[in-house]
Amino acid sequence: MIRYLKLGYVGIDVTDIGRARRFYEDIVGLQFIDTAIDGSVRYRCSDDYYSVVLHQSPRPGFRYIGMMLQDDTQYDELRTRLDVHHVPYEMISDVECRERRFESGCRISVPALKAAFEFYRPLPQDAGARFVSNIAKIQRVGHVVLATPQYKEALTFLRDVLNLADSDDIEGVISFLRLFPNPYHHGIGIGAAPQNMLHHVNFMVSEIDDIGLALNRFKKNNVPVVFGPGRHIASNSVFLYYLDPDGLTLEYSFGMEEFPEKNPRAPRTLPPRPESIDSWGGIRDPRMSAVGIVHPFEVGGGWTSPAEEGR
Repeated sequence: MIRYLKLGYVGIDVTDIGRARRFYEDIVGLQFIDTAIDGSVRYRCSDDYYSVVLHQSPRPGFRYIGMMLQDDTQYDELRTRLDVHHVPYEMISDVECRERRFESGCRISVPALKAAFEFYRPLPQDAGARFVSNIAKIQRVGHVVLATPQYKEALTFLRDVLNLADSDDIEGVISFLRLFPNPYHHGIGIGAAPQNMLHHVNFMVSEIDDIGLALNRFKKNNVPVVFGPGRHIASNSVFLYYLDPDGLTLEYSFGMEEFPEKNPRAPRTLPPRPESIDSWGGIRDPRMSAVGIVHPFEVGGGWTSPAEEGR
């Protein structure tokens, strides 16, 4: 049984990294850390060395996520599960680990999504990192939601191969999965969509005031708010969705149900109606989750050029 500590980081493709930097620093409130050898820009929003990586790309969207393993022994369990299900993987090289500030790492392509998922252990010396921001009291990258026409196949893979645990789902629309035994209601979500896409990236904040302050900050800076404020029934989170300069959907949320490792409540299936998404009765802007491809990844081949039909 694979055991995770948490969702550690997300890599995001942006079309203008200079413009994106201004937005993610001055509006979202991420803390700039450094520019990597490949030109990507790394940010912190938790007590990890970095939490978000921006990559220059012709099309905006999802590049990868990093799932922090509980300890080194989890690699054996992970490799065993991947081998049993005939899923190729690659161990991240020592050179790349040094560049990425990993003690060790492994990477796969999730079959239904063609999405890069990374599994890693951080460098012990980075444990003293501290997030600092004068804009928002962000606690962490809360979750990443992807969507795919192969909704059931993606769910089966995440549950049966990667040992993610069901929390809740909205029937036929979206499923919420936690990184067992991490207690938070979900670290990864999978939605149904006509093509593989990034649905949204979430940042959990520590105070309800962060939601209100963000709403006014967005208005002053002409940042589109596409849903909320509202409250999700599934996780009991207060939410606010907004768009980055490329039109990618981001979310601030406050509060989230936590599950005990032993004897958690049973997962719930909510009916596919608007009230299951927002108990406050909000209406989503059609621009929400309309932009954002999954940058295709193949083990041994790396990230390939995104096809135009993924638009």
